[in-house]
Parts: sequence; structure tokens; C-alpha cells
Amino acid sequence: MTETRDFDLAALGAGLSFSAGLPAVSSALDESTAVVVSAPPGTGKTTLVPPLLANRSAGRVIVTQPRRVAARSAARRLAQLDGTALGGRVGFTVRGERQAGRDTRVEFVTAGVLLRRMLDDPGLDGVDAVIIDEVHERALETDLLIGLLSEVRELRDDLVLVAMSATLDANRIAAVIGADAAPAPVVDHDVPAFPLTERWAPSPTPRLDDRGVTWAFLDHVARTTASAARDLTRDDSTADVLVFAPGAREVSEIARRLRDAGGGFDVRELHGQLRASEQDAVIRGRRPEEPPRIIVTTSLAESSLTVPGVRLVVDSCLSRHPQRDASRGMTGLVTAAASRATCVQRAGRANRQGPGTVIRCVDERTYAAAPARPAPEIATSDLADAALLLSCWGAPGGSGLRLIDPPPADALDDALSVLRGLGAIDDDGRATDDGRALARIPADPRLARALRDGGPLVGGRLAAEVVALLGGDVRIADSDVARALIDLRGARGPEARRWSNDVDRLQRLVAPAPDARSGLDGAGLVVALAFPERIARRVERTAEGATYLLASGTRAGLRGPLASAEWLAVADVTRATGRAAAGSGAIVRSAAVLSEQQRDEAASHLLTDRVEAEFVGGRVQARRERRVGAIVLSSSPVRASAEAGREAVRRAIGRDGLSMFTWSDAADGLRRRLALLHRECGSPWPAVSDAALLATLDGWFAPELDALAGGAPTARVDLAPALRRLLPWPEAARLDELAPERLEVPTGSRIRIAYPPIDDPGARPVVAVKLQECFGWAETPRLADGRVPVLFHLLSPAGRPLAVTDDLASFWSGPYAQVRAEMRGRYPKHPWPEDPWDAAPTRHTKNRAAR
Repeated sequence: MTETRDFDLAALGAGLSFSAGLPAVSSALDESTAVVVSAPPGTGKTTLVPPLLANRSAGRVIVTQPRRVAARSAARRLAQLDGTALGGRVGFTVRGERQAGRDTRVEFVTAGVLLRRMLDDPGLDGVDAVIIDEVHERALETDLLIGLLSEVRELRDDLVLVAMSATLDANRIAAVIGADAAPAPVVDHDVPAFPLTERWAPSPTPRLDDRGVTWAFLDHVARTTASAARDLTRDDSTADVLVFAPGAREVSEIARRLRDAGGGFDVRELHGQLRASEQDAVIRGRRPEEPPRIIVTTSLAESSLTVPGVRLVVDSCLSRHPQRDASRGMTGLVTAAASRATCVQRAGRANRQGPGTVIRCVDERTYAAAPARPAPEIATSDLADAALLLSCWGAPGGSGLRLIDPPPADALDDALSVLRGLGAIDDDGRATDDGRALARIPADPRLARALRDGGPLVGGRLAAEVVALLGGDVRIADSDVARALIDLRGARGPEARRWSNDVDRLQRLVAPAPDARSGLDGAGLVVALAFPERIARRVERTAEGATYLLASGTRAGLRGPLASAEWLAVADVTRATGRAAAGSGAIVRSAAVLSEQQRDEAASHLLTDRVEAEFVGGRVQARRERRVGAIVLSSSPVRASAEAGREAVRRAIGRDGLSMFTWSDAADGLRRRLALLHRECGSPWPAVSDAALLATLDGWFAPELDALAGGAPTARVDLAPALRRLLPWPEAARLDELAPERLEVPTGSRIRIAYPPIDDPGARPVVAVKLQECFGWAETPRLADGRVPVLFHLLSPAGRPLAVTDDLASFWSGPYAQVRAEMRGRYPKHPWPEDPWDAAPTRHTKNRAAR
């Protein structure tokens, strides 16, 4: 390197609080190559720690930031303080832009840039230290970096790793990046905060509806800001105002309202879609002669950037973050209540340089109900990109890596399924050659696939345009991708310039492809190549829009001109409620019209043509169906094959059980008799529980299964002959001996035995018989080779129970006398002998018996 002089830390740290913390960082680095630094925003840690590490080493120091604007801003500030040109000793690399060279000592990058750089250079040759900044935000790429770098450090004990944050769970991070024997040392730098006044300004109308942030709430935020800014600057003309909104659209809308309100303020916007020069103009502050500023920003200014001069923060208390919907297999940006930790971080921007005020546009109760802290992205995001990177690294699913939190199993399984569908990983989760090629394209793997495969079909430029649009943060009006492309092609604003630059960059990443088709006809094909499972067909049309069925099985609502299309390639679908979702629970955010030919081209692997047999209404019905995923293209009735019919019957029985059949008295009685013998005698008498019968269905039920498969209705099925196939031979010859259907009593009557239910092992076989028919019967009959005594229900002449016994001899000798005393007057025409042992059994009255 040509420039070898050290950074002048004293000059760089003039006026920065963290200059006092540098000795502690140096001491920690003397004893460990991994250090955790925790300090509030604006203290100067991002400016001072990188040159400190550069002075201690000969190689390059890489500093990661979660956002491009933060990486550019930090590099520009350090280069300016160092008095050197940007791209010399201090440089940066972000997606689509690089100002760094061979002599760069400190390079600021986004986490994604470093992750993909490590795929080509896993050992980080020439890099002596990596600083991961803003760890507290728990961005997915930052979490992955910690895991990968911990593994690199096992092979390179000279590589220094520093984790920095404004609000950090320091001990937890120290345990992850430290050695097994000891956590990394922690350097805490606290700065006494100036007083902060909290005020509450709840909106009289809801903040959110089914389409996002309401216009009425944006009006409220703007009015609250304008009023508070006038009061503030009346007392302090040097003070600026910082307004937090959830996204770029809300930033622009609030800023427009504030400009329309007047008041002599310089209203500025700050978000990732602005040009670098516009972002820099906000960050560097204002001169004394310039008017007071109101800066409307996204989460960008929570901790990544320091905006000087702020004394008042107005907080919408909303944030936008990725959220995965596991039930529908979709991920999108969701606007919701910001966590209390996030709101505290925002409020801290007001009292960094003096006493400040925060106005929260909610009431205290709503604020208290917000989540305590934001969830890490690894727990809420789509993991396809992360899973591909881990597979390319050689750690499928993060196996073996020291991660702060493991990826959720269900989200990881979904991501691996997507990657297998793209041919990016093999069955063992290892990256294929295609997967490694896709990983080197800085886009979601599905978009990378659409770029690579779509170019030869629709032209390289159009494929890159669509992918740049879907991979960026451009708001797509009326959900129409093609319309958005037309608008971007004709626009000259910063959003259009950034998109155009991304298009040029993406085109260079893949093999040249001719412009095979003109216009925008191929836009839907590119979207469908990326998301074939989101190919959608209109299933309902209303005055307000339409409902579409996606190939994945999800239904989603759509409003606007695009709802006239029968087929769509959907790029973004998110959860929603209200009219916009058309009762489906989801709403299409971006899509393009798709032709049937393009549908088949993009989703050939989802196309099926097969006969589907179902058991409906008591019989097998079959249809031949052509489908693309869950969408039925055509359906016609056909006769089911024997095997398809049998499978349909099996599915129905597995779903509804044996209760789908009518059990005749004979079938139910035989089943109860067999259940008793199985319970009392065991083998070879078969088990006849539902589970046992279903497990052996193809044996005892085979002829009936074939009949049902051929179209016979369940009403014609007699289960008694089927159950008899279960009888064991030759033991079956003793069935009527061991468990007879009827029992002969002394009068000669044959009384049906009521066997117990199969699910009641404590119950006994019962014979209900008139008492007079049993006179003189001393020995109680027993079933199942004498194992089970029959339980007698002795009845009155009118058939009402008089006694229950399984010991007739004891009954005649004891309780009978009381029964006789109570019944002889009630039934005088029937015999009630004093001595039942000598009386003749009868089923008749005394007179009829005498005749």
C-alpha cells in the first residue's frame, strides 16, 4: 500500500464522546481478537473504532452497515475528517456502487456485499479486521455474518472481529463471538443523556386500515409536527425536527403536507430511495443562516445515521418490517406498531446534543401495548436467500455455525423446498453448480433464476428491468408491474435513476441475451419464472375488483384495472383484511398479465394431467383434471380405474372411519362377540377395534373394497359376511359354543345375549329375561370357556328390571324373598312361589300355566 501513515485519532475524535472510550477498546483488543462495543448513537464509535483497528494492523479493516446509505455516509464522514479523498484510505462498496481501491485501509460495506464476497474468498485474504455495526437491529444478513465469521476465526486466529451497537444485548453477543472457554470482552461507553420531555398526541382516527397507513393519520402527524415545530423554533432557531414514518411513501406524503402548510421550514426527506447527494445534504446539518429544518425519515435515522441539530422528535410509532405468513407460504413488508425499544431509540435523537422533546402520535396505553423489542429478521423473514448462502458456505441450514438464533424449522424447510425447486441445492441440502451461480447474483434466488432463465426468452434488458423493479423498493401503483416499468422508463427522478442503474448492473451479471421480444409482453413471464407457485387465475369478479386463486392454493383479492385479466403472474401477495382482500385474507401487491402459453412455459413442473377419484355421497366418483398446482384448468367425469377407486375408498375410510357404513344388528353383534373372545381368550381370536380393522382392511374387506371401487354405494355393503372372514379356523367352529348369540333358559326360550360394546372392557354380557322363566335355575351360565359369567337382568311380567345378578343360587336363597313380597300384590296373576327351587319355570300367568 502506498499510504501507510496512521490515522490521527486525536484529530478524528475531536468533539466526539467515544474518543474517551478508545483506550478501553485497545486494552480489550490486547487480550482478545473478539470485542463487543456498546455505545449510544452519535457518540462517534463508527467514526473512531475503524481507524483504531487500522492503526493496529497492516491489512484492510472492513466495516459492515445494514443499509447502503449508512455505509456511504460513514465512509464519506471518515474520509472528510481524515482529509483524504473518498476511495483512497477510506472507501465503500454497496450494491451497484463502489469507491474503494487497492490502497483502501478502511472499507465500509453492506452486510450483503461482504457475505457474497466471502463465497469467493472464504478466508478474507488481506483483511485483518471486520467490524459489524448496528448489531442490535438483528438484520438477517448481519446475523449470518456473525455465524460465518465465527467459523472463519476458527481457522484464522489473527482475524479481529468487533461487534458494535447502540442498544445491545452485550453478554449474549459476547458469548457467540467469543471462544468456547470465555466470552469476548465487552466495552461499554455511557454518556449522560440530556433531559427528555415526553408528550403524547394520539390520533382521533385509526393509524392503519386494510390498505396500510391511513391518509387521516398522515394528516395528523403533519399537523402535530407543524404546530410543535413552530413552538420549538420560536424559542430556539437553531433546533431542527426529526419525524419518523414507517416507509418512503409515508415520508413523502408527510413531507408534502408540511410543505403545503408553509411556516418557513426547510422540509427534507431521508430514506433509502434518495440520491446519495440528497442524503448527504441532510446528514451534514445546516448552516446558521439557513432556515430551520423538518426532516421526515424512515427507520434509517434510528441509529445508522446521526442527524445533527435535532431537538424535537415526532414519532408515528409505526415500523415496516418483513413478515412471513407460514400458512400461505408468503413473505412481505408489514406495517405495524413499532416496538418500545425502537421508539426509545428514536426519542434518543432529540436529546443527544441538548435537552429535547419527543411527541408520540399514540396514547400511553397503545404505547405500553406495543412489543418490548423488535423480533430478529431471522425469525420473521423468508429464508430462501439465507438458506442458499449457507448451503454454498457448506453449512446447510446453519448446521455447525455459532448463530445468535437458529433459523425457525418451518421457515427453513419452506426455503429449502424453494431452493430444490430451483435446482439450487441437492437432496442433502448442498449447493449445486446452478445454486452457486444464483448465489452470486445479488438478488433473491427466485429473482436470480428469473433473470438468468428469462433473458433468453424475453430479452436480457426486459428481464433485468423486471428483476430490478421487484428487487428494489419501488412502490408499484395499482399493483401493475408493466405499468410501473413504463413509468420508470419515462421518469428522470432519483427512483428511476437508481432503478436504471440496477438494471445495467443486473444485465452485466448474466450472459448476454438478445431482445427476443419487444414491448412488455414478457414481463409476466419473468415474474412467473421467479414465482411459479404464485401464478393466479381469476375465480370471482366483483364491482370493486376480483379474487384470484394462486397455484399454491392461496386466494387473494385485487382491485384496479389489472383485475380484468384472467391470468396473472403475482410477484407480491401479503396478508390483509377488509374489502381489499375480497374475503380471501390476502391481497395482491404487484403482478403482471400472463398468457396461457407463458403460464405453461414458466410452470411446466406444476402442470399435471391425471384422474382424480374421490368418495363422495356414498360412492366413488372420478374426474380427469388438468391442473397447474391448485388451479383446475379442465375437469370431466370418467370411470375410475380399479386401483384409483380403491385408493379413494381407503382415503374416505381413513378420513371418516368405519362409521361411514351402516352396521346391521348381525354385524354389530358378531363384532361384539369377537371382541369378547379376543379380550378373554386372546389369540387366535382377532382384534376388532377400529384401529385393528382399518389396519387389515385389504384382507377382511377386500371384496367389498372392490365393489365400492367399482361404483357400488355404501348402502349395499353388509359388514357381517366381511367380519366372518376374520374368524380363525378351525377355532371358528366353536364360536357359537364360546360366544353364542342366544342363551336357552329353563322354559326353553332362547334369549339374545347383549354383548358389551367393544370399547368397554369392564362391561359384561347381559341376558334380560323374566324372573319366572328362571325358577329352579341354580348354576349361572358362563361364556368364553367358563371365563365370563353372564349377568342376568331379571324382569317383572311387564318387562321392568327387578334384580341384577351373576349368581342365581344366591339370588333365590336371599333377595328373592323381598322381590316376592313387593311384586306378588302388583302382579297377582303371575306365580310368586314361596320356594322358587321347586316351582316350575314358566313364561305364562298362573291360569294359563294350569291349563
